[in-house]
Amino acid sequence: MNKLKLLPLVSGIVLSFSLFATTPALATEHPHQHEAQALILTLNQGKKWPIDESLHTGMAGIKKLMSASIGEIHHHKFSTEKYLNLAGELQGQLDFIFKNCNLPPAADGQLHILLSGMIQGVEQMKGQEQQRVGAIKIIKALHAYPQYFADSKWQ
Repeated sequence: MNKLKLLPLVSGIVLSFSLFATTPALATEHPHQHEAQALILTLNQGKKWPIDESLHTGMAGIKKLMSASIGEIHHHKFSTEKYLNLAGELQGQLDFIFKNCNLPPAADGQLHILLSGMIQGVEQMKGQEQQRVGAIKIIKALHAYPQYFADSKWQ
C-alpha cells in the first residue's frame, strides 16, 4: 500500500488510541482511582458554580481567539506558526484568569480542573506535534464551561 495512503490510517489509529487512553474506563483500572475521579468536573449540588467578572472576561477572550481560528484548524490549514501565535495569546488569557479571578474555594477547585485541560492544550500547541489535538482540548473545555459555571453573559 502507498505510504501516503497509510498516513491517515496511522494518524487515525494514533488519535483513537490517545482518546481511548484518556477514557474514564481506564481510570477504574488505575491504582489511584480516587485521584483520577478528583479531576472530573462536578456541579455544586446540582447547580452551576459561581463566577466573577474576570473569569467571564478571560473565558470570553479564549472563546473569541478560538472562534477566529476554528475554521482553519478544522480544515487542517492552521500553520505551525499560527498555532504558536495562538498559544501565546491563549496563555495571556489564562494568565489573566489566574491573576484576577477570585472564586470561593470549591468553585476555584472546579475551575482549575477545567483550566488544566486548557493548559495542556496550550502546551501541545506550543510543540511541534499534536498542535491540533491541543486546540481540540481547548474547544472541549470551552464547551464544558457553560455546563458547570453560571456565566449569564456567555453566548
